[in-house]
Amino acid sequence: KTRMQLSPEIFNTGFLGGFKQVIATEGAGALMTGFAPTFAGYFLQGAFKFGGYEFFKKQWVDKLGMDEARNNRQLIYLTSSASAEFFADVALCPLEATRIRLVQDPKFAPGLGSAASRILKEQGLINGFYSGFVPMLLKQVPYTMAKFVVYESLADKAFAATGKPRTELPNSQVIGINLLCGVGAGIAAALISQPADTLLSKINKSATAGGSGSIPSRLMNLAREYGFKGLFAGTGARCVMVGSITAGQFAIYGDIKRVLNATGGTEIAAAPRT
Repeated sequence: KTRMQLSPEIFNTGFLGGFKQVIATEGAGALMTGFAPTFAGYFLQGAFKFGGYEFFKKQWVDKLGMDEARNNRQLIYLTSSASAEFFADVALCPLEATRIRLVQDPKFAPGLGSAASRILKEQGLINGFYSGFVPMLLKQVPYTMAKFVVYESLADKAFAATGKPRTELPNSQVIGINLLCGVGAGIAAALISQPADTLLSKINKSATAGGSGSIPSRLMNLAREYGFKGLFAGTGARCVMVGSITAGQFAIYGDIKRVLNATGGTEIAAAPRT
């Protein structure tokens, strides 16, 4: 996905064609380039995102009361997810910048630690690790807001269609619903955030991407340079990736809440059955 965004003139044969190109030119091992920062970054981001989402939802429920929270649940989903994502991105941004640099140039450094050290030495903390923070927020905040709102809406309808409270459904059915709703949420979120995702990849490609001005001016230059079609390069690959990841996230998220007996603390999707 990142190769298709950074080098569309080379990787222009679609999702499966891109896989074949990478394997043919660099070997199958190249598909794992950037795995360490990807794992570390999204592990931290997931902890802040899902934990923060529950935290901020709980603050709203405590402030408004359960009945009023249910009446305003869409607003609570949006504000809670946006607040959680901001803090998650502070943790993710340095690792995402490192990942993109390693994918763009596999010879840049042998691993996560050495790549991060080189970026810090050559570009400094802000320019090296946080030049992509604004586009990351523009990508991740709408992405996360869409992901949680779409998931909650789909899950609410899916569980209601069973005719039973969630707590009375077999665990396999709950996991299945979480997976399907997660796929829908992931695809919706990927489409909404795709232009900002492309800009994030472009601006992290090199210190001079988009010119030598301020970060906003560089982003505007990149947007003008690549246009609408260019900003949506790699959309298919990203929908597959994000849809799969999001499905897994919500399945794990729901199961962890079940195991910890935390399924009802901030559950505001529907009024209790009478």
